[in-house]
Amino acid sequence: MEIRRVQLTGGSSYIITLPKEWIKSLHIKKNDPLGIHIQSDGTLLLTPKITQEQLPKVKEFDVSRIPKPTYLLQLLIGAYISGYTSLKITSPSRMSTATRNVIRSFTQLAIGPEVIEETDTSIILKDLHNPTEMPFDRTIKRMHIIVKGMNEDVIRALETKDTTLAEDVISRDNDIDRLHWFVARQYNILLQNASLTDKMNITIQMASTCFLISRIIERIGDHVVRIAQNTPTLIHSNLDRKIIRKILTANTLSLDIFNKSISSFFKKDIKASNETFESLVKLELLCEEINTLALQQKGIVAISIGYIIESIRRIGEYAEDISENVINYLVGEEQ
Repeated sequence: MEIRRVQLTGGSSYIITLPKEWIKSLHIKKNDPLGIHIQSDGTLLLTPKITQEQLPKVKEFDVSRIPKPTYLLQLLIGAYISGYTSLKITSPSRMSTATRNVIRSFTQLAIGPEVIEETDTSIILKDLHNPTEMPFDRTIKRMHIIVKGMNEDVIRALETKDTTLAEDVISRDNDIDRLHWFVARQYNILLQNASLTDKMNITIQMASTCFLISRIIERIGDHVVRIAQNTPTLIHSNLDRKIIRKILTANTLSLDIFNKSISSFFKKDIKASNETFESLVKLELLCEEINTLALQQKGIVAISIGYIIESIRRIGEYAEDISENVINYLVGEEQ
């Protein structure tokens, strides 16, 4: 870290010199404007990017250098999350049907990218969605509602022995993934252009917290899917209703911890966040009790109960992680 002293000039203006290496690396010239953002902790963020518009970024992929079409999907998702506004996929010969299907799947999964130009050997995607039009908190609320609904439906499927409903829960996981990718994309765009924080009415610290919470909700969604995948086994078995009732009780407690952690985030309630830790202890004790009962079952039924209970416990633990992030953020805001 360089230390530079503040100087007084003209009797009323305070100035500080800038590192020469930084000036040269960004090709800053005399009289060029610089943006200054005052952070919540009192630090100043200095940037040559003074526009509040998202700057165009183009990424190109040559499919002849990508061994499998499935790899291309991961690369497209990575470029999308990184904040690229245009993606160009090229091929030295006619593009295969498999590659085109991957690109089509990507446009259906991600929020914003659309095909704007297509030939036999190339496809250009452009992000038509303005990230500033969908605030972070709104996306978090949407993710919470979807995962909450998935959780409630998978338990309803177990209660009513509805395997179709369990399968529908699994299909909704894509909605959670695409919203999480969108939050990650927004966060990276903000890191690249801090001027957008004013337009989006959010601080970098808040954006970081939203990104962390989004990632946790996405993982909770994965565990709800895991419960749904193992539910049909219990539906088709003659499992003791006593065990099913305990599973339902554990899930209700787990979902309650999740709901309270999200509520504490939006209400900025540290006390409510701390209360989730006490509930988690009760959940873990109940899960241990159910695991003991599961050992009395045979084969695949015992395994499925184990997977379901482990996911219910993990949902509670991830919800606790949300509360920890809320507390960390709120304590930082108080400073």
